[in-house]
Amino acid sequence: MATRRIERTQESRRLLVAAAAELFAEKGYRQTSFIDIADKAGISRGSIPWHFGNKLGLLEAVVDDQLQAVLAGFPPPAGEHPGDPLEQVMDFIRLPVTRLFITLLAEAVEVGSPIRGHYARLHAALRQGVQARTPMEALPAGATPEAFTVVVVGAIIGVHAQWRVAPEAVDLDAVHAALRALLPAGLGQALH
Repeated sequence: MATRRIERTQESRRLLVAAAAELFAEKGYRQTSFIDIADKAGISRGSIPWHFGNKLGLLEAVVDDQLQAVLAGFPPPAGEHPGDPLEQVMDFIRLPVTRLFITLLAEAVEVGSPIRGHYARLHAALRQGVQARTPMEALPAGATPEAFTVVVVGAIIGVHAQWRVAPEAVDLDAVHAALRALLPAGLGQALH
């Protein structure tokens, strides 16, 4: 009996996180209510504070869940047969979860935003994921690993934002070719 209750609790939590992620991406954090999330998940709105404490706790669960999914999709760290990380970046740009990150960014940059710290943690984890998967010996002189990863994460977010706003004006295949051409020769070879 306890096992069934644990399964129902885990399923409720999963449904709430999935519903919140979708609604946060669509409407933003502030514009999404407990009622919206509960209706979408098909679960009592009282379950949200029971599982997460408050809306900010739910946001943290959403960010953690989405970040784990994103990092799981990254190629393995450099030196562990990385495949083609640039292909992974282009695949990431097309993911619906990237829309969530863009929507939250608009709220996170506001001074005093309750989600600012969570978003900073998200960016830090993305930078760590990129840095762990980049052969640093291939970086050109003067390019620090930290600066390189900021540029890559910025490119991902910037390309995705432009593509979401005007998909007819952003040719992702051409962007892919441009990114490949812009990479330093040694890094480009390492990413093939």
